[in-house]
Amino acid sequence: MLKRISFKEIIIFIVFELTFTTITMPLTVFYGPFTNVRNTIVTTAMTTLKHQYIATMFLPKSLTDKIMNDNKQISTGNSDANKINIKNRDNTIEIYNVYGKHFEGKIMLIHDPLRVEVGLSSKMPEQGETTSQIAKANKAIAAINAGGFGDSGMKGIGGSPLGFVIHNGKIVYSEKTNENDKVDLIGFTTSGKMLVGKYKYGDIKDLNIREAVSFGPALIINGEPMVKGDGGWGIAPRTAIGQRQDGTVIFLTIDGRTVKSIGATLKDIQEIMLNYDAYNAANLDGGSSTTMYYNGKVINNPSDTLGERSVPTTFIVK
Repeated sequence: MLKRISFKEIIIFIVFELTFTTITMPLTVFYGPFTNVRNTIVTTAMTTLKHQYIATMFLPKSLTDKIMNDNKQISTGNSDANKINIKNRDNTIEIYNVYGKHFEGKIMLIHDPLRVEVGLSSKMPEQGETTSQIAKANKAIAAINAGGFGDSGMKGIGGSPLGFVIHNGKIVYSEKTNENDKVDLIGFTTSGKMLVGKYKYGDIKDLNIREAVSFGPALIINGEPMVKGDGGWGIAPRTAIGQRQDGTVIFLTIDGRTVKSIGATLKDIQEIMLNYDAYNAANLDGGSSTTMYYNGKVINNPSDTLGERSVPTTFIVK
């Protein structure tokens, strides 16, 4: 005769299973046989200040450091403006949806690179503004968020850019930097040619740059992919910018942190850029900052629960 199971026994069983899973799941993830899963979780957590505890709670610093170093595998260099031959400039802007195994996003093709400028928060460096606010203030048709920023106390005010900012040919903001220090550059010359890579800070003024921010890493330089592993930055919302050899500028955003779109690795966005014939490309600030604006509205899905995040800089299309 089968024993009748009481409601109390069912509850006890459920509580036991939940407790057992809670205890053993992290051990399975971090110390089990699936090292790719572990590495993705570690690189994702360690590149977001709010969530580093997810990795450091279960793994020693020596191991998290090793995982980060093993997965970065990013080459460096400088793009050659002479290999960009701008032609067939017009006012066309094309927008397409992009999809991957675990993400979706938007890509925008701007056929006239001279329309692309750096858009600045009017309150920089004390406070940032949203990508759409900056775009509307500049009467821009399109925009994406650009460089990273210091965010003391995780307040999300986005006022103080990392590195430097160039607008209309002038350095309008700069952290204290030694002339011989190499810095990440993403910018456009006066003729509309995009430069990406690491440059000596002291040499930047001689590059004939019209608009630029400091961020990275570079994804593609002179047609060559720079990311060999997954990039070591984990999976997250992403923003990137690139340029074809004919001058066409590429804006890319990948949504993240949802069931529908988890996010992308640096390798993922590099592959998208290559598929769209980018000759030079670089990563921009991602995560909660990732935003694409077009014709009066935000057309991607920012991951922040409050909507658009305040940022100090954007790339806009006038």
